[in-house]
Amino acid sequence: MANTKIWTPVKVGNMELNQRLAMAPMTRSRANEDGTVDALSAEYYSQRASMGLLISEGTQPSLEGQGYMNSPGIYNEAHIKAWHKVTDAVHEKGGKFFIQLMHAGRMNHPDNTIDHHEGVAPSAVAPENGKMFTAKGMQPVPTPRELNKADIERTIDDFRKAARAAIEAGADGVEIHGANGYLIHEFFGENSNFRTDEYGGSVPNKIRFAVEVAKAVSEEIGADRTGFRISPYASFSTIDEGRDGAELYHELTVELNKLGLAYLHILHIDREEILADVRANWDQALLVNRYGRKLEDIAADLDSGVADLISIGTWALANPDFAERLKAGASLNEADPTTFFGGGAKGYVDYPALNA
Repeated sequence: MANTKIWTPVKVGNMELNQRLAMAPMTRSRANEDGTVDALSAEYYSQRASMGLLISEGTQPSLEGQGYMNSPGIYNEAHIKAWHKVTDAVHEKGGKFFIQLMHAGRMNHPDNTIDHHEGVAPSAVAPENGKMFTAKGMQPVPTPRELNKADIERTIDDFRKAARAAIEAGADGVEIHGANGYLIHEFFGENSNFRTDEYGGSVPNKIRFAVEVAKAVSEEIGADRTGFRISPYASFSTIDEGRDGAELYHELTVELNKLGLAYLHILHIDREEILADVRANWDQALLVNRYGRKLEDIAADLDSGVADLISIGTWALANPDFAERLKAGASLNEADPTTFFGGGAKGYVDYPALNA
């Protein structure tokens, strides 16, 4: 695929990228118990620096934000020092690196955290048939504690402080995770948000928390270093945006667009009308991670003008030199799902490159 828009330059926030591929955030569950990443993570991400823009796995902005085993954090000095080794390694190879800030919300099990805390959410409602992997195997996700207004203010401040910590760790910016059934997304759902205050009920109220987080982060580190991720009607999430979904994502993108963020990142499933509306509302860079995309169609959203960049998940996980392989038309490594989460080097940093 030498002759395609993929290999043309693009401006994203304050960054000049020489191509239009981005590595999507992917949970790998290889952090230490205290939330620090290690040398393997530096190797993993730096191997993939030729993707141009790399977005880290979901990283909790506070201890309360953790829900999964061995997920990384970015809220103390140890985390900052550990992530700095990753960002240095990526930058040495010419890549750009954003840390994704992910508060797990109700997607939490106490057995997965050091302090055994309960999950928190807009309302005290557990995910439907929700189960989570723990050291004891799969367990039901417990009913979360409902956030009060003081909790909400504190959580917004946690996102702000974590964004500052990410910049101190050498990251080029942060991506706010407003997707996939985690805390911010939980405010959007008619089956997860039953609040009657200013954070529930109407569409403007449901998106209020997301917009306040984005505003706090962008004011702290700069809008040009802030991205935001959404997943309208994601079929694998237990969040149901219901009949308000199209209006909700319209209003959300209109409000976020006013902040002048570096980019919006959409996990697109099958609602083409929502994607078209998001594109129409958005003036900055739009990253599209199209679920089920075929390799031969990889440039389609760029060619049609829907996307400014395309983000790649599993292909990048299994192919550290995905960009080079794509440009050369070379075959791809097959991903091993048994090594996606947890473990060590196997299935993490041992996928071969073409020139290895």
